[in-house]
Amino acid sequence: MHWPYELTIGWRYTRAGRSGRRNGFISFISGVSMLGIALGVAALIIVLSVMNGFQKEVRDRMLSVIAHVEIFEAGGNALPDWRATAAAARGNPEVLGAAPFIATQALIARGEDMRGAVVRGIDPAEEANVTPLAAQSRDGAFAGLKPGAWGIVLGGELARTLGVKVGDPVTLVTPNGQVTPAGVVPRLKQMTVVGTFNAGHYEYDSGLALMHIDDAARLFRVDGPTGVQLRLRDQQQARRVGFELAEQLGPTVSVRDWTRTNRNWFDAVQLEKRMMFIILTLIVAVAAFNLVSTLVMTVTDKQADIAILRTLGASPRSIMGIFMVQGAAAGVIGTCSGLTLGLLVSLNIDVIVPALERLFNASFLPGSIYLISRMPSDPQSADIVPIGLVSLLLAFVATIYPSWRASRVQPAQALRYE
Repeated sequence: MHWPYELTIGWRYTRAGRSGRRNGFISFISGVSMLGIALGVAALIIVLSVMNGFQKEVRDRMLSVIAHVEIFEAGGNALPDWRATAAAARGNPEVLGAAPFIATQALIARGEDMRGAVVRGIDPAEEANVTPLAAQSRDGAFAGLKPGAWGIVLGGELARTLGVKVGDPVTLVTPNGQVTPAGVVPRLKQMTVVGTFNAGHYEYDSGLALMHIDDAARLFRVDGPTGVQLRLRDQQQARRVGFELAEQLGPTVSVRDWTRTNRNWFDAVQLEKRMMFIILTLIVAVAAFNLVSTLVMTVTDKQADIAILRTLGASPRSIMGIFMVQGAAAGVIGTCSGLTLGLLVSLNIDVIVPALERLFNASFLPGSIYLISRMPSDPQSADIVPIGLVSLLLAFVATIYPSWRASRVQPAQALRYE
């Protein structure tokens, strides 16, 4: 197969530079440039994969407690017919399950300790259709939630803060007081802790309490469920399904998906990912533009070769193409090496990190401080493909000026002192 001579010569210059047979300093600079590109690309992939892993861990733990989509009555009152709303929502092919709920805020007291919490009234039988935590605890903590028994399930951190365990009484203080001749008196109800849960998400473990929906309706004086929560086939489609349900059900209800429930947290994570991408891309850019010095020195070293090629009929465009091939080849080698290294580390980080912890006798994620004791990793093509393309683009741009200077070499001047 006959390759264009620009490609053949450019690749030969790249191989010669790497082997060090001519001008060892140029070879060293070229190797450093490729190594820098490889390490920058690998660092980008590893860091973004770990950030994706942490985001996935937190998201999964959060979605074990809350539903993918919630439907409320627009005025904040009880839904006129929650079963009809649930049936209409199930008409969407993405919806797998629906369950009613009542949600409000209250104070939970134990002796002199008092903590604010979100109190959610649920139907334990229906809740298992929408939250994995309820499905896993069907015969455990949630089994104690029975109408009229006035039982309550607390988040593990909330129970620890209040110093209560299963079987202990707590006092629930509702936000809507009772009007008496002496004024508005807070409404209190003593309840029994029938279980605790640990979702692994601090916000819910420390600030969520669950009770039976019938007891919640009586205690908070509502006529029925204030909303319906839905489980979807694909959680990533929650926003789209939410818009579809909002149009289908009309203005009498309000629809909110899980991405809006914790919008600030997810926006912060996305901002951190963008900033890390920009910062680490600058490292790749520095390594890529080291190719400029490599090519400038190569052009200086190969001036006689350039002059001979020009006298044999090579055009300035061909000379430029030769050195662009050389620089692009270095960029491709560095980028491919970085992609390979980054993917190898990202896919085996669950093996590498424990090995490093044993080697240095240290714990990178102490279980007493962090909820996650292992280093998660989730490489995604949406991150890896742009990283590779940006690295190749930077390497290509870095070759333009030195290659243009090579094409401007005049044969007579280059051969004058040869």
